[in-house]
Amino acid sequence: LYSTVKLQLETGRTHQIRVHMSHIRHPLVGDYLYGGNTELLSHQALHGASLSFIHPISGEKVVVEAKPPAWYAEIKQHITKS
Repeated sequence: LYSTVKLQLETGRTHQIRVHMSHIRHPLVGDYLYGGNTELLSHQALHGASLSFIHPISGEKVVVEAKPPAWYAEIKQHITKS
C-alpha cells in the first residue's frame, strides 16, 4: 500500500524525512537504506517542490519552486491504481 504525503522540514537536517518516515514504519519508495521498496523506483521518492530562505546580503525572502519530475507522475499513477 502506497500513499503520497506532503511534509515540511523544520530543520533541513540531512535524512530528516527519510529517518522519520522509516521510524513510523512508512519508509519512502526507493529508499533501500531506510527500508523502502525499490521495485517501483531505484532512488528515494522525494521531490523538493519549494525552498525558501532569507538572502544573506539583501535580507529578502527568496522562494524557489520546482515542478515534479517525470517519475513522480508514474509513481502517482501506480498509487491510484493500488
